[in-house]
Amino acid sequence: MIVVVDERELVTDGYTSLFGREGVATAGFGPGEFGEWVETAAEDDLKAVSAFLLGQCDTPEKPARSIRDRSNAPVIALSEQNSLEDTLRLFEYGVDDVVRKPVHVREILARIAAISRRTQQQDTSFTEVGPMRIYADGRDPEIDGEPLPLPRRERRILEYLAGNASRRVTKTQIFNAIYGIFDEEVEENVVESHISKLRKKLRTRLGFDPIESKRYLGYRLVT
Repeated sequence: MIVVVDERELVTDGYTSLFGREGVATAGFGPGEFGEWVETAAEDDLKAVSAFLLGQCDTPEKPARSIRDRSNAPVIALSEQNSLEDTLRLFEYGVDDVVRKPVHVREILARIAAISRRTQQQDTSFTEVGPMRIYADGRDPEIDGEPLPLPRRERRILEYLAGNASRRVTKTQIFNAIYGIFDEEVEENVVESHISKLRKKLRTRLGFDPIESKRYLGYRLVT
């Protein structure tokens, strides 16, 4: 999930729609309500956030520093004017990147993936699990070098499982990462439906089911 902070509701709603087309859940906040949320949010809720986008704020240092106090997720500032002074100030506040608008959401996702790789000291733009190469920038996965086209939700679930390949993740964690922690209109059980369809496609291509599940413990990718 990506959290967008901007004092203009039209902007946060716009990004929610654009990221939604890429299968990425978002939550939009005004600067004031964001400060209250980030200071009181549960640790599990913060772990579901893959990145923060900072848009127009009167005092951008406040949300930037609040994030750094509680999360290591990438922070990208969206700038509407070409000002070296403002850019340098944003870096001082703790943001990881400053991007000049307009910018396509796919570029934002690629920048988030790049920052995450540096943070995790990874040198590749993908995760390899057995014969699968799973990208984190919206591209379809590959199996033995051949693309496997997937609907966006199934692709995002596979990306999330690959990003957590060393541990099990619960249905709730997957739901929060894919749909967002504030989506009350979708039932968690929809995750089971997506995973069932994803398993069938992977089994057809691989000859085995790479998603292991254990009741109460969650899911993980196996080879």
